[in-house]
Amino acid sequence: MATTRIVGGYQTDFARNTVREGLDIADLFAETVQHTLDQARVRPTDIGVIHVGNAFGQLFTGQGHLGAMPATVEPGLWGVPAVRHEAACASGSMAVLGAMADLESGRYDVALVLGAEIEKTVHGELGAKHLGAAAWVGHEGETATFMWPHMFDLLADEYDRRYGLDDKHLRAIAELNVRNARNNPNAQTRDWTFTPGSFAADDTANPLVEGRIRRTDCSAMTDGAAGVVLVSSRYVANTPSAVLAGWGHRTVGLPMAQKLARSADEPYVLPHVRQTILDAFNRAKVSEVSLIETHDCFSMSEYAAIDHFGITAPGDSWKAVENGDLEIGGRIPVNPSGGLIGGGHPVGATGVRMVLDAYKQVTGTAGDYQVAGARTAATLNIGGSTATCASFVVTA
Repeated sequence: MATTRIVGGYQTDFARNTVREGLDIADLFAETVQHTLDQARVRPTDIGVIHVGNAFGQLFTGQGHLGAMPATVEPGLWGVPAVRHEAACASGSMAVLGAMADLESGRYDVALVLGAEIEKTVHGELGAKHLGAAAWVGHEGETATFMWPHMFDLLADEYDRRYGLDDKHLRAIAELNVRNARNNPNAQTRDWTFTPGSFAADDTANPLVEGRIRRTDCSAMTDGAAGVVLVSSRYVANTPSAVLAGWGHRTVGLPMAQKLARSADEPYVLPHVRQTILDAFNRAKVSEVSLIETHDCFSMSEYAAIDHFGITAPGDSWKAVENGDLEIGGRIPVNPSGGLIGGGHPVGATGVRMVLDAYKQVTGTAGDYQVAGARTAATLNIGGSTATCASFVVTA
């Protein structure tokens, strides 16, 4: 059976503000292409195909047609086939899946996968409106100022209705991810100042945004990019490699209400998310992993991921939070990188960044946020209110 391996990659510093530096999306691509190729020890002329993840380029920067950007900034990629993928926050994972399909079909042996997003070009409310394009526009969230905090507040309310939910567990997830981010030299919040009130029901230090969702329950607007080089089993690598051993990809309808109505009699609130994860585990032939990098666009999305990964029974995610299971050194570390809340969420880059962090962990190159003895890592990347879901299992 054909396999895909990861042979290196690169992440920009997610704390940077591209516009303030006088840079643009082309500069972000130029940096990421160069360093990704360097880290993987491949030349531009080795690349057979390019896949780019980007969700909102036209809205934040006015620039579309980003499949052509790698060749624009690196002459050695001139003529290499390339395509851009858009699936909201799962855009980067779609780029990975596209590259895997190309390699495993035998079309190419080396693929460059890039994910990039610039989001700090506008003020917060307009940025939130741009991001709201990934919801069912005109049909949901019309009264909300901030679309996505509102959507994940609805998910929190559904958990509360079915199982009971103590908001302190959401705040504990946010605090853990910010704490993990302190050790990640590329994390957006690594140098931010927080107080105990920042992770409390403190309307001054941690104000409400929508419903029960508070400021530190939310990932922030982020500029950044990530890249990986994927190769087929036919390619002889010059760097440590990891195997993309399993994948899952499922898509459902846009509206949150539709999802919750369809799962009303199910044990899992989002059964398609559960199945996406199981697909990845089954294809990788694993039943457990050393760590997880999951999509915590909001602390509620991580809370849901905990039981959907099977760390706890449905509705019991709070037990893993209280028991310290999610800590580095715990039973199953989740988001040792800091995730999205701590590490940052440049939308189109997130799925690629997760795969890169999984690669770093299983090759023992994650530095100060390394999980000791990690041999297998899983990711979960979601687009919209989980309308597009992707999961990968990466093994040493």
